[in-house]
Amino acid sequence: MSVLESILLGIVQGVTEFLPVSSSGHLAILENIFHIETNGSMLFDIMLHIGTLAAVFIVYHKDIWSMIKEFFFMVGDLCSNLHTFVLNKVHKTSLKYKKVVNNSYRKFVMLILVSTVPTGVIGVLGKDIVEGAGETLLIPGICLLITGVLLLMAELKKEGNKTPKNTSYGNGLIIGAAQGLATLPGLSRSGTTIATCLFCGLDRKFAVKYSFILSIPAILGAAVLEVKDVIAEPIQASQVAIYAVGMVFAGVVGYICIKTMLIIVRKKKFRYFAYYCFVVGIVAIAGHFLL
Repeated sequence: MSVLESILLGIVQGVTEFLPVSSSGHLAILENIFHIETNGSMLFDIMLHIGTLAAVFIVYHKDIWSMIKEFFFMVGDLCSNLHTFVLNKVHKTSLKYKKVVNNSYRKFVMLILVSTVPTGVIGVLGKDIVEGAGETLLIPGICLLITGVLLLMAELKKEGNKTPKNTSYGNGLIIGAAQGLATLPGLSRSGTTIATCLFCGLDRKFAVKYSFILSIPAILGAAVLEVKDVIAEPIQASQVAIYAVGMVFAGVVGYICIKTMLIIVRKKKFRYFAYYCFVVGIVAIAGHFLL
C-alpha cells in the first residue's frame, strides 16, 4: 500500500464512519474496484478505527470522563451493598441499600453496557459472514440500499424526547442489536444506530451521542478479538508507518464529520445521504455483474 492509498482510505473511513453512508461498505467497494492491497489489512483496519475512536473521545471527552467516573462509583456502591447484604444476613440487621443507578450518567453507562451485549454476540457469531460479504460488491451494494431506506424512515420519524432517564433497557437492547447487524459492509453503523435511536423515541441530540459513544466498546472489543490474527500477519515496519498516516487522517476527518453529523440530525437532512446511498448501492450492484 502506498501513502496516497493510505490517506485515501483514511479519509474515506473518517467521513463514512460518522456520516450515515457506511465506512465498511465504501472501503470494501474501493478495495474491490481499485484492487488496493493492504498487506496486513486487519492491522490497517484496526488503526483506522483507532483514529476515528480518538475523534469520538475528543468530541465527547466531558461525557466520557463523567461516565468513567460514575462507572467506578457504581462498582463502589455495589460492593457497599454486598457488604450491607452480608451484615443484614449475619447480624439480622435492616441496613438500607444504596441506589446504584441514581443519576443520568449512571443510567447512560448501564444503557451502553446493555447495548454492548447484543452487539458483541452478533459480532462474534457473524464474523465469518461479515468477512465473506466484504469480498464482493453485491452485499455492500444491497446493504447501502437498505441504509438509504432507513435514513428516509428516520427523517419522517416524529421528534422524540427520551433522555437517559426515560430510555428503557429494552430500547438499549434493540439499539445494540442494530449496531451488531451494522457490521455488514454497506449497512452504516452510525446511520443504523441513530435511526434506531430515533425509532425508539430518543431526543435527536442524545441519539447522536448514544450512537457515537456506543461505538467505543464495539471498536475496542473488535480490536481485542483481532489482535491474535494481527500478530500472526507478516507486516513490514514501513507499512505500519504508512498505516499510521491513514489513521491520523481518519481521526482528523472523523472529528469534523461528528460535528457535521450533529447539525444534520438537528436539521433533519438525512434524505440527501439516503439518495447518495441509493446511487452508490446501485453502482456497486451493477459493478458486481459487470466487472
